[in-house]
Amino acid sequence: MRRRDEVDFTEFATAAVRRLRRTAYLMCGDWHRAEDAAQDALVRVYKAWHRLDHRAGLNTYAHKAVVSVVLDQAKRPWRREHVVGRPVDQPADQALADPAGTIDDRLLVIQALAELPPRQRACVVLRYYADLSLEETASVLGIGVGAVKSQSSRGLATLREVLDRPELEEPVDDREEVLS
Repeated sequence: MRRRDEVDFTEFATAAVRRLRRTAYLMCGDWHRAEDAAQDALVRVYKAWHRLDHRAGLNTYAHKAVVSVVLDQAKRPWRREHVVGRPVDQPADQALADPAGTIDDRLLVIQALAELPPRQRACVVLRYYADLSLEETASVLGIGVGAVKSQSSRGLATLREVLDRPELEEPVDDREEVLS
């Protein structure tokens, strides 16, 4: 790789790694796995750097890489072990409550996302967290726009049910933030 390409990649990686790590975390629910996924995705971007459209394709390719890495990680047998976020002897409601006694909504959303099948989770995370368009999400996942719509709709319905929040309406423009 030429010196200028090295500098450009370093700038891109520095700007993108946090966003990729958060996207991966929302998909897998584990910060360590998310860090690994973001790094692996950046390795994939680095390997393809000379072939990518640097004006429009970098972010899409990076998101596609991180989604692929997270889904690949989930297929590995040793990744099927689940780490619990609280000690075994601590009741679940205490683990989620802060000192004032209110529930931390972010933890509930992460737990609810974990209930979704991988493709629904990917669609919801890419559409409503990463703020990708229908077409960009379809491109990242390698599926059609209609599949993105149906997977997102099913995922949001499941989230409403799991979170027991029927007031969460279907977004009017299919991009409105529904989990805040």
